[in-house]
Parts: sequence; structure tokens; C-alpha cells
Amino acid sequence: MRIAQVSPLYESVPPQQYGGTERVVSYLTEGLVDDGHDVTLFATGDSTTRARLSAVCPRALRLDKSCIDPYAHHVRMLEWVQRDIDEFDVVHFHIDYMHFPLSRRQKVPSLTTLHGRLDIPDLVPIYREFPDMSLVSISDAQRAPLQWANWQATIYHGLPPDLYRVNEQPRDYLAFLGRISPEKRVDRAIEIASRAGINLKISAKVDAVDREYFKEKIEPLLENPLVEFIGEIGDKEKADFLGHALALLFPIDWPEPFGLAMVEAMACGAPVIAFRKGSVPEIVEDGVTGFIVDSVTEAVDAVKRLDTISRRGCREEFERRFSASRMAADYLKVYERLRCHPNLNERFVA
Repeated sequence: MRIAQVSPLYESVPPQQYGGTERVVSYLTEGLVDDGHDVTLFATGDSTTRARLSAVCPRALRLDKSCIDPYAHHVRMLEWVQRDIDEFDVVHFHIDYMHFPLSRRQKVPSLTTLHGRLDIPDLVPIYREFPDMSLVSISDAQRAPLQWANWQATIYHGLPPDLYRVNEQPRDYLAFLGRISPEKRVDRAIEIASRAGINLKISAKVDAVDREYFKEKIEPLLENPLVEFIGEIGDKEKADFLGHALALLFPIDWPEPFGLAMVEAMACGAPVIAFRKGSVPEIVEDGVTGFIVDSVTEAVDAVKRLDTISRRGCREEFERRFSASRMAADYLKVYERLRCHPNLNERFVA
């Protein structure tokens, strides 16, 4: 099958450091190539892929200090996709709703995976206006605010099995991985580690929009002697960071659409202690791959029970549920359905 993957341009594919969506696009693209499909990836020029790369801009826009208007590059990418549209059997978008007016008017079927939160009132008119756009959610929880939209499936993210190895001999620290932002609640992670009396290592990026929050709310907490702030890391560093951790703390305070860090931790054999929000109950199996909690007190208690979780069992659950090959196979089923029914405008039960 001839497949186009259209990635956001904020990060390379895969990202050099932080970047969940672009990392998933990479795993999916390479998985489809492995299966023998003809894949074109629309992404940044510093991306690495075995697919055909259509490089819309030289480098990741977030790391390009000369970039003032990232939307200009995305509009240009849409023109490139439209220019080459007859070369594809299906076009898979990962850029939210930006392409909807074009996709509605083209004969080649398209699919959109939504990677962000959907509980925003401004989104309702968009999806009401475009009920014919075929969508994929990355968790059942994510789609809840827009249950009536044209969902084709829920497809969980997957990772290559050889990306990380299980580590059954952790060191004496807890890990936090992600972004420094109010909804990710690194402050809770610091409180949990402090009350448990265990070191906490924080690997996280700080976006421009969150710099004031970081400086005012989080930076003073980093003076705690149990806390070490590492900053952003990539896949190479992540294996050691997660693999040697007693557990990943995921103390979110928002409707997390998926939470790739949870799966990355499982792949390394690290249990996850996560708050019961968004996708968490779908990703973490309580008592098997970690603990689902509702308060800081419960999280501290969960830290004391980590020895009841099998790190090998965490890895086995990752291999069973969250492999890149499974993800690619799930998407191929949707591609085939759309190719056979290009005017599909009915919801399927995933």
C-alpha cells in the first residue's frame, strides 16, 4: 500500500529529545516500512527514516531559533501533500484538524490520529463542521468529550521491542519524565518522593509557555536535597534513566490522552505510579504494571509496595499490549477499510 504519514514539524521524526507525537509517527512509519509498504513521510529535514522523506523545512521548528511562525511551514506542507496526493492510497495526518478543508475535497481517503486533549469547547464546532473526517483516538478516555465524532478505532501507541531492555536491578530513586507544566504536576512527584524519603530524578523539558511557572513554582522545590533535575533527554539516555528507576511517577492532573512515558517505563521493567486521570486506567494494570492512585498519600503508600510488582511482568505486558508491530497492524486494518470505502462517513465501534 502507498501510505503518506504527515507529521507535525515542531520536532524531528524521531525527536532528538522530547516529543511524543513525532516519536509515535516514527515508530509507525518504520513499522509500515518493515511490513513492505511504500511510505512517504512529510516531516522536517533532520528526520531519520527508511521511508521516502519529503522534507518540508530543514530542521525541527522548536529547535530553530529563526522560526517565528510555525504555522507557515505547516501550510506549506499541506500544499506539498496536495501536490503529491495521487501517489498515495491513503494519507495519515497527525496535525489535528488543520487539513480538514483539503481532505474533504480530495478523492484519496485520509485518516487523522488525534494526539491531544479534546475537552476544549472550541473544538466542538470544528468536529461538528467536519463529521465526515475519519478519526482515530489514542485512548477511549481521549474521545469521551466528542463521542459523536467519526471515530474509526482506538489505537494505543506502540514501541519497537528492541528500543529498551528490562532492568531487574533498579537503583534507589524514583523518576519523573515529561514536561514541566501545571497539569503534569511535578510538584506532586517531589512531594511523593519527599514523604517516601526516596531520591527523585526529574527529566523534563520546559516550554516557553511554562517558563514562568517553572521559575516561580518549581525551581524553589528543586532545592530539596532528594531532588535532581536533569533536563531533557533522548531515547539513548532514557533507557538508563527509566531502567534504573524504582518506578515512574505519573502524578497528572489533567485528562492525559495517552502518556507514552508510562509505556516506556514498562518496556524498561519499571512500574508506574499514576493518578487516576484520562488514559491511566487503560494503560496501567493496577497491581500488575504499577499502581493507580487518587492522592499523594496513596502514592506514598504505593512506593512502599513496589516490591510486589514484577519488573519482568511489566516488560511482558509491554510486549503483549504496546508493541510497534501491533500498532502498525491496527492502523493497516483501518487503512484497508478506508481504501475499500473511500466515502466512509459512519462510525465504527472500535
